[in-house]
Amino acid sequence: MIINEHKLDKLAELAIKTGVALQKGQDLLLTAPIEALPLVRRVAIHAYKEGANVVTPLFSDPDITLARFNHAPDISFDKAPNWLFNGMGEAFDNNTARLAIVGEDPLLLSSQDPNKVGRANKANSIAYKPAREKITSFKINWNIISWPGKAWASQMFPDLKQEEAQIKLADAIFTASRVDSLDPITEWKKHNINLKKWSDWLNNKDFNSLHFKGPGTDLLVGLADDHEWMGGASMAQNGIICNPNIPSEEVFTTPHAERVEGEVCATKPLSHQGSLIENIQVKFEKGKIIQANASKGKEVLLKILDSDEGSRRLGEVALVPDNSPIAQTGLLFYNTLFDENAACHIALGQCYTKCFKSQNLKKEEITSKGGNSSMIHIDWMIGSNQIDIDGIEKNGIKTPIFRKGEWVQTF
Repeated sequence: MIINEHKLDKLAELAIKTGVALQKGQDLLLTAPIEALPLVRRVAIHAYKEGANVVTPLFSDPDITLARFNHAPDISFDKAPNWLFNGMGEAFDNNTARLAIVGEDPLLLSSQDPNKVGRANKANSIAYKPAREKITSFKINWNIISWPGKAWASQMFPDLKQEEAQIKLADAIFTASRVDSLDPITEWKKHNINLKKWSDWLNNKDFNSLHFKGPGTDLLVGLADDHEWMGGASMAQNGIICNPNIPSEEVFTTPHAERVEGEVCATKPLSHQGSLIENIQVKFEKGKIIQANASKGKEVLLKILDSDEGSRRLGEVALVPDNSPIAQTGLLFYNTLFDENAACHIALGQCYTKCFKSQNLKKEEITSKGGNSSMIHIDWMIGSNQIDIDGIEKNGIKTPIFRKGEWVQTF
C-alpha cells in the first residue's frame, strides 16, 4: 500500500479513542467507501481492543451507485432503504456508537441527470430521518474521519499521477487530523482546550445575533433563544465525551430559524453527494431563503432548498478563523469535513438540538426557541480573509468578533 501504514493506524486509533471515544461493551456501526477497507480493518482492530461488542461495517461502491443511474427504472430515484435507516435508529436507541469514514469521489454524479440526483437525495434524506435525529441530538457518541480516496485525490491534484495525488492527500489528512505528531491523542486534548476558550467566551457574551459583512455578503444571523456555543469535544446524551469531527477547527451554535436577514455568497464550492455547486448566492427574509442562485449546480441547489419546509432556513452557524491549519494549506478539498474547517460556514436545515443551555428539550420547545427542523443538514462556506463579524447584544451593543477573517479577542 502506498499510504503510510503507521499513520493510517494512528488515525484509526485516534478515531476510536478520541473521536468516537468508544466504551467497553458498546457496539460500533460504521460506514465507508469500499476503497477504505484498509482503514476500516484498522478501526475494527482498535475498536475490539477497546472492548467493543460487535463492529458492523456498511460499504458504498461508486460502480454500484452509477449502475443505478445508468440502468435503474425511473421510480427507483424516489426510493430509499427505509428499513436500513430504521435499523440504524434502533441501533442508536440501544447505545450503538457511530463512525463515518468519508472519501468518495466528490464529482461522482456530476454528469448524471440533476433531476434524478435531486430526487434520490430527497428520498434518502427522508428515509434517513430516524437515524439523523439521533446524531443531531447527540443521543450517542459519533465521529467522522477521512480516507484519501483515489478519485478524490485526483480531483484535488489533477496535475499529479494518481498514486502521487493519493499520497499527497493522505499527508494532508494526517496533518489536519494531527496524527503526524508524536502523540495525537494528547494533541487533541490540547486542541479541545483551545476551542473551549472560544466557545466559553461566546457563551459568556450571549450575543443576540451575528452580523457578517464582506464582498457579496451582508447577513444578520439571529441566534436561537438560550443557544449554547460548542466546539471540539462534546458530551453526548449517553454521557460519553466524543470528538464528532476529525479534523475540527470550528465553534458552532444554533441560529434562530426566523431571524436571518440579508444576502450571503459562498466562498468555496459545495460538494454534495456527488454534485458540485459553485458560487452560491442567496437572500434571506424572516429567516427563509427567498432567492437562490449558483453558477454551477443550480438545479441541484434548488432541489435541496425544496426538500422540506425547513430546508430554506438555517440550522447551524460556525466560526472558523482564516488562519486555521486547514485554510493555511491553500487547498480546496471538495469535502465538507475539511472545507468547513477552513472557513466560517452556515448550514441549511436541521439544527443541533444539543446547542441549547437546557438539554433534553421537546421538539416544540426547540421550535419555540428558534431551532430549525428539517430532513437535511448541509454546510457551506461563507468565510474568508475579507469577512468581518460583529456580535450584537439584545441592547444593540456591538462587539467585534472577526476582522479580516481572524479573531479579534485574544487569550
